[in-house]
Amino acid sequence: MKRFLVTGGSGFIGSHFLRYFLTEHPDISVINLDKLTYAGNRANAQDLESNPRYEFIQGDICDVALVRQLMGKVDGVIHFAAETHVDRSIAWSQDFVTTNVVGTHILLDAAREARIGKFLHFSTDEVYGSRQEGSFSETDPLNPSSPYSASKAASDLLVLAYHKTYQVPAIIIRSTNNFGPYQFPEKVIPLFITNLIEGKKVPLYATGANVRDWLYVEDCAQAVDFIFERGTTGEIYNVGSGSEVTNLELTRKILREFGKTDERIQYVQDRLAHDFRYSLNTSKLKSLGFEIKSRFESRLKETIQWYRDHRIWWEPLKNDTFTLK
Repeated sequence: MKRFLVTGGSGFIGSHFLRYFLTEHPDISVINLDKLTYAGNRANAQDLESNPRYEFIQGDICDVALVRQLMGKVDGVIHFAAETHVDRSIAWSQDFVTTNVVGTHILLDAAREARIGKFLHFSTDEVYGSRQEGSFSETDPLNPSSPYSASKAASDLLVLAYHKTYQVPAIIIRSTNNFGPYQFPEKVIPLFITNLIEGKKVPLYATGANVRDWLYVEDCAQAVDFIFERGTTGEIYNVGSGSEVTNLELTRKILREFGKTDERIQYVQDRLAHDFRYSLNTSKLKSLGFEIKSRFESRLKETIQWYRDHRIWWEPLKNDTFTLK
């Protein structure tokens, strides 16, 4: 039975991937290595702890000894662990450089020493920067705007360098914005949903004209599994749904589900260096035979209902959310 190390498996995307991965592959086992920071919640994957093919280890990807020990026990790595919230990176960037750059470097070194069979690195569309028209392809230059996206771009380049220099069998995935159940409530969709449940206003940057492509988290988990199995090492794959909406359109879709109007919007000062639009060309992934089938509107409604039904999960977390200033 093959065994895999999943970093950040108690986070939002990582926990959904773990659940999907174990269900779809009954012949594998996993180790979930997670530091359990503010966004890493052991409850996200609590249902897996009775599974004999699942092992949870609380630990830091920057712990060299621990990472080396675990790397010697596994056949491959799916690396999600990262600091991801842009506003936090603008306020204090050190954690982002440490986790996203140094942590990835430690994992790569250990993977090289252990001669790991495959190393999948999960990244973001934000490394490309912003564009008014068209979509970014995997060969476009990187132009990050925030300390967060710069740290992810740096880790991407390390992954590519380790593939070229040491032949580490690595693959990079660059994904658009994810949404769905178990997302930490400082991210925009769960923040707006939970604020409305609590009777509060929703804070919208500037005029809300910025554009994002929204990918349902379970579709992302399927894409990661597909690429891990069928992708070519040394390659980069964009993952997105093509569901582009402005932040104002997104806000109004959520407001309508609560029977609310624009009066519940609180316009706030724009984020520093706020990227206007992210858009990915996903033809490379489609050429392998994978396409996103979910419809954004129906998945958004399901997500809203999940937060309505799971106050016990998100209410304690609201105290740890980053406050917009």
